[in-house]
Amino acid sequence: MFDSKRFLQTVTRKPGVYQMFDADGCILYVGKAKNLRNRLSSYFRASGLTAKTMALVQRIDSIEVTVTRSETEALVLEQSLIKSQRPPYNVMLKDDKGYPYIFLSSRDTFPRIAFHRGAKRKKGQYFGPFPNASSVRDSLNFLQKTFRIRSCEDSVFRNRSRPCLQYQIQRCTAPCVGLVSEEEYRRDVRHAEMFLAGKSDKILRELADEMDAAARALEFEKAARLRDQISALRRLQADQVAERSHGDVDVLGVASQGGSCCIHILFVRQGRILGSRSYFPEERLGLSNSELLSAFIPQFYLGSQREVPREILVPEPLEDEGVLQEALKSQSGRDVSIVYRLRGSRATWVAMAGQAAEQNLSSRTAAQQKLQSRFEALQDALGLEQLPERLECFDISHSSGEATVASCVVFDTGGAVKSDYRRFNIENIRPGDDYAAMGQALKRRYTRLSSGEGKFPNILLIDGGKGQVRQAVEVLNQLGIVGVQIVGVAKGTTRKAGFETLHVVSSNKEMVLSADSPALHLIQQVRDEAHRFAITGHRQRRDKKRRESPLEGISGVGPARRRALLRHFGGLQEIRRASVDEIAGVEGISCKLAQEIYSALHNE
Repeated sequence: MFDSKRFLQTVTRKPGVYQMFDADGCILYVGKAKNLRNRLSSYFRASGLTAKTMALVQRIDSIEVTVTRSETEALVLEQSLIKSQRPPYNVMLKDDKGYPYIFLSSRDTFPRIAFHRGAKRKKGQYFGPFPNASSVRDSLNFLQKTFRIRSCEDSVFRNRSRPCLQYQIQRCTAPCVGLVSEEEYRRDVRHAEMFLAGKSDKILRELADEMDAAARALEFEKAARLRDQISALRRLQADQVAERSHGDVDVLGVASQGGSCCIHILFVRQGRILGSRSYFPEERLGLSNSELLSAFIPQFYLGSQREVPREILVPEPLEDEGVLQEALKSQSGRDVSIVYRLRGSRATWVAMAGQAAEQNLSSRTAAQQKLQSRFEALQDALGLEQLPERLECFDISHSSGEATVASCVVFDTGGAVKSDYRRFNIENIRPGDDYAAMGQALKRRYTRLSSGEGKFPNILLIDGGKGQVRQAVEVLNQLGIVGVQIVGVAKGTTRKAGFETLHVVSSNKEMVLSADSPALHLIQQVRDEAHRFAITGHRQRRDKKRRESPLEGISGVGPARRRALLRHFGGLQEIRRASVDEIAGVEGISCKLAQEIYSALHNE
């Protein structure tokens, strides 16, 4: 039993970070405080605690304290500890990736426009951030149709001898083969740059003047093209909630219900909404909306590659607003304001974000309730004593035995657990032997689970018939694993959805569920996800293999020797036709290495 009275007598009143641990030494919660004694005392008061906070306090076995020089320093340390230790009672943000940008090169004679994510090393301008890849691609699609700027890689651009398909569908002016002058192309690039910088009104005026001049000069095709650009820009403007100050702003809306929460962000750059994104952080302490935002903002921005805007708009005041602003300023190198008193378009943005958060949270809650009912239906269908809480499904994908990949997907009552997904590149089997592939994948997966790498599922779904199921039974028996229900999902005679036959190992019987059964719908959902994940992995492996030169897999043949071979023979086909002596005639290739190259290319 944790002795809180004795502990609190020794705690300092200085700012710092505290870490709570359970009896097994596992981290429970990380927090920061301006006054450590006052903050920690609030956990052990006689009344006023929420049920969730009381559940946390009952599990505390020890508390460690780290004193800092300021509350801002404590905030930064707190976020570092949360991200490294992932305590279960903290607000947890799962997606910590940097956001994508649109990149416009600057050093090229004919600049290219492209999708970009990661470090900004190339010379050029970066516009964004965008909330996701689809937002970037939508914007690139609009820019290519409207301003017809090239998006091809420089290596492709330099080696074109005739226009590509992008020119044929009027999404590029083909600067690669000189079908547009440098001056005209630069004008289109400048207009695209102005559009991305939020100067649409200025572009419209310029385009209108150019259209009038083209019409007066009887250049009607040019005038029509300019008219189409103006129309496209005006249609896009009509869909935007614009702001005269052209600010860079992130707008946050929050909603919470029944222990779940949603934070929705609108990304506004140069007065234009680039897109939005919802986050559903894990929260186990029953925090208020203001407390949720205070926990979310530092975790979202601090210690990540995300761009910190000049202003963050929130729907209500935050208690530690000053500390947050100081920490964000320290990271970005400029003043950052957190604002909640809003009027005009900014108030409209916050209202939009709040409505989106409520709607998305309601949709997610409904989907989770539906999924819960499907798990209950599966329990009834299989006659299980307890509700299954974790499902795993395996599938195999290959092209006539080439690049075989096995997938393992995981679902629980909250949906897909993508962090637990696994793929297995299958090796050393007879091409096309799905039984051996399934056996190898299962053995690798459950050997790792037996060593403590992850959790065992309640139900193991196998996409296949009796042969694949037999492999699963053999592997689990070899490893001594018990308590896992094995169910094979075989396509019916028509091979259509709704006619699947289930092979239930525990009861040694087959069953066919009705097409409208929620249990069958859950099995189909998990099976289809395993199929998708396997196909994606197979295609990636197959395409990578086909892009690679057979020379790359030969020990002792590095880049220099590959270049020497290709330069000497002129291509891979000629190397294959060459004898061992001819290969040994290449500078830097010994007789022994020549024999290894010959054997590798002829599968000897």
